[in-house]
Amino acid sequence: MSQEEITPTPEVRDPSVEMTLTLPPTTIYRGTGRRKESLCTATLTLTPMGGAGRITINQRPYGDYMQQRQVLMDVIRAPLTFLQPVEPFDITLRVRGGGLVGQADAMLLAISRALAVARPSFRGPLRRKGYLTQDARSKERKKVGLKKARKSPQFSKR
Repeated sequence: MSQEEITPTPEVRDPSVEMTLTLPPTTIYRGTGRRKESLCTATLTLTPMGGAGRITINQRPYGDYMQQRQVLMDVIRAPLTFLQPVEPFDITLRVRGGGLVGQADAMLLAISRALAVARPSFRGPLRRKGYLTQDARSKERKKVGLKKARKSPQFSKR
């Protein structure tokens, strides 16, 4: 074999035939929500071909994570059913701490905040509905000399 047979020949491209497919980039919007001891980060993904409208919580389908409790599933979807956005977002939620009810309320706030970032025109309706207001109530701390936050030891007169 000679050296000429081993060397590959470069491809010649015709610039008039070349096609490029340009899609808009995938857009990501984030929002955080807190309730009691729960903390949630919502990521709304809008792909060029449109989202599928999937909701995943900690890499699990939201119905499985919420143990098929319809009330909690409705709380999570409340801002989406209220606004009915034209393009379906894929929603990924990362949540930790607290119980299922506190987590559901944190997810509601996180999704609402992410939607307000994604479409500023959604901010007014979400605010009026109360979805952008954080519920600051949390467990009261235990005080010294008491059994719990407010429960005192039994009083003995004698």
